[in-house]
Amino acid sequence: MQSEKQNKKILVLCPYPTGYVPGQRLKFEQYYSDWRENGFELEISPFISERTQKILYKRGHLFGKVIGTLAGYMRRFRDLLRIPQYDIVYIFLWATPFGPPITEWLIRRVAKKQVYDIDDLVYIVKTSKHNRFIKPLKSSSKINFLIKNSDHVLVSTDELVAYTKKFNQNLSLIPATIDVKKYKFPGEHQSDAVVIGWSGSQTTSKYLHLIDDVLKYIFQKYRVKIMVMGDDDFVLEGVDIELLHWTAETEVANIQKFDIGLHPLPDEKWAYGKSGGKLVQYMAAGLPIIATAIAPNYKVIEDGYNGFLVKNDKEWIEKLELLIKDAQLRKQMGCNSRKFAEEHSSVEANAHKYLAVFNQV
Repeated sequence: MQSEKQNKKILVLCPYPTGYVPGQRLKFEQYYSDWRENGFELEISPFISERTQKILYKRGHLFGKVIGTLAGYMRRFRDLLRIPQYDIVYIFLWATPFGPPITEWLIRRVAKKQVYDIDDLVYIVKTSKHNRFIKPLKSSSKINFLIKNSDHVLVSTDELVAYTKKFNQNLSLIPATIDVKKYKFPGEHQSDAVVIGWSGSQTTSKYLHLIDDVLKYIFQKYRVKIMVMGDDDFVLEGVDIELLHWTAETEVANIQKFDIGLHPLPDEKWAYGKSGGKLVQYMAAGLPIIATAIAPNYKVIEDGYNGFLVKNDKEWIEKLELLIKDAQLRKQMGCNSRKFAEEHSSVEANAHKYLAVFNQV
């Protein structure tokens, strides 16, 4: 699709460096080449450097985190000086992490047009377990300011649609998507045991612990492998967990080692903002999925078609046993998952939505 307006310049202000976090990788980052092909010039300015990103969610490293944060604020000061050169400022989550929306107000003053991309319920203040001391410095005021004062807001879930409409009617719903072509289908089975897998991060692995008893039961009763990617410190007593270190280069290959994808979530407010990035990765890989039966997952999983939605440990065990025992069912559900990803969650199926926003503002 060729953009009607050529040579527009976009400055992307995002929290994290390119290629590191699912919230960015499974949303706007994978569209950069498409934006450029359609006549937009891009400059990417993350608040956090790659060096700081590598220690951000680790225990300690306080001095390095402080220096990295100060460097991020200096980077935003530099951005303020050059924002008038750009036609659109694209902000993901926040421009700066702490305090009231001072930097955001200054950006809005000098930006010609501003698009705000919100993912998860970031207006509910949360921090990682290793950075809880910074929670008093965080505020929802900057999130609300960005929603109110942007020319267009991009959201990823129905919960975010409802919240955003309180402040701004100019919005578009674009869910988490995936470059399906990166995932070979059908994949090659590499294990003589059924592989049950989970992909996430150090900050989300607590959700996998919601089904500890389920995994212990399954591990003791069946010949399975349990793989966890994204948290190198994950431990479950009594269960041999194969830890897969996450890198951008190995992510796809690792997910394709799975036979079944797990997606447990708590039934709490924060989870209702999840856009299902992990789910679309599982589907692109052609995996049957077992997930907690809460509202966001109903948008992606059709129970009995491309996976199962479960409500308690008993149902988790029942559906896992069903898939472990029935290879043909795993294959059929995996095909259905892949089909859903191609039709609804692929980059190709959603690229026009971003271009429409850029041409509209």
